[in-house]
This record gives sequence, structure tokens and C-alpha cells, in this order.
Amino acid sequence: MASAHAGPNARLRVRTRLTVAHWGGNVDAAARVADKLVDNAYRHAEPFGPGQGWIELRLTVRAETDELLIEVDDATPTFPDFEIAATAEPAGPPPGLWWVRHYRGALSWSPKTDDTTGDVIGKTVAAVLPTAGAASS
Repeated sequence: MASAHAGPNARLRVRTRLTVAHWGGNVDAAARVADKLVDNAYRHAEPFGPGQGWIELRLTVRAETDELLIEVDDATPTFPDFEIAATAEPAGPPPGLWWVRHYRGALSWSPKTDDTTGDVIGKTVAAVLPTAGAASS
């Protein structure tokens, strides 16, 4: 269920899974980015399903580069002011999307479509993080 604890829960799960998988990148950075993306989806978008619903998180290690793709799906099909949110310099505590840039990642979003009907049912926010040696801590 989506709740205020969704981000921290994602952080713990991602850290554990990437550690067990022996991913060659900065596991703590990836866990923080997953936390922030899930938290943003909870705070600024709608979850899938009735009631509190859910937010989907996927991790994929790209075989050719060992980069980590973090994808978060929610049921809100738009991302108003994405460019501003993705590039704004913080005036106070850093906002969630800032952490992707801090760890030298690439951020994007796209509409999420239903596999059967092709209807737009939400969006996917994606961050690609580099492997060790390329990311700062």
C-alpha cells in the first residue's frame, strides 16, 4: 500500500536487493534515489488501485554497461514542469529529483500505457545510475 513510508521502505528493499546482487555501483546512492522517486510518486501523483493503492518500482541492471535503471510507475499520466523539477537547484533542503543529478544519473519520464489496450494509464519516471567509479557519494 502506498503511504508516507513508501520511500523509506523502497530504500531498504533496494539496498538489500542490490547488495545481494553484487551490483557494481553505489548501492547507497541507488537506494536513496529509489526512495526519492517512490516518495515523489506518493506525494505528487496518484497510486494505482482503490484506496491507498500501490506504486510500482522496478530495478534493471543493464548488461552491456552495468548501469542501474530505476523505474517508478504511478497512475498520474502527466508530469507538469518536469524540466524545471529535474534541473532546479535547491534553495533549501534538496528536493527528491535533485539526488539523481547529484549521483550523476540521467532522469526521464514517459506515459505508461496498458499492455492490452494501449490506453495511457499513468507515467513512468526513470533514473539511470552509473556504476562505481562514475558516481559520486
